[in-house]
Amino acid sequence: MNTDYYKVIANSTAHRKSRDDNKDFIFQNPEFLKDLLEISINVTDKNHHKACWILELVLEERIELIKPFLDSFCNVLAKYRSDSAIRSLSKICLFLSKSKAIVLTEIQEEKIIEACLDWLIQTDKAANAAYSMRALYQFGKKYPWINDELQLILSREFENQTPGYRGAVKDLLKRLR
Repeated sequence: MNTDYYKVIANSTAHRKSRDDNKDFIFQNPEFLKDLLEISINVTDKNHHKACWILELVLEERIELIKPFLDSFCNVLAKYRSDSAIRSLSKICLFLSKSKAIVLTEIQEEKIIEACLDWLIQTDKAANAAYSMRALYQFGKKYPWINDELQLILSREFENQTPGYRGAVKDLLKRLR
């Protein structure tokens, strides 16, 4: 682990410019991607959520960069508890569910599906739920049982949710019909 790079991540902020600068740094210095991923998958590191923010932006543009780290990424998904990290991770899971450049193994798919289901059920954050449900919808094209589960989960306690959550649910339920 490069300690200077770790300090850069530790000092980064949620501001888009900070995250974009860090993303651009990775594109210019790809040898630091391994360090970024190590920090992001270490759920005990107090800065792992910041690394996840950066990783999300990197993978949004170049999802194929995750290939060498895919098993490590999938193996740790169930351990995340930070809503801030989960927002980025659920979005990465959505990217993976839609990707033509990445071929997931059945085990990797299973771990992503399980994590997204857990996040959807446990979160009270609309964005985390929305990205999770959209990733699950994509996997539901291959595994129809997921769509049945989604319909059950999404129709429960619908009225008690935020307007953002309800909007995402309405859109997805429309697609599932």
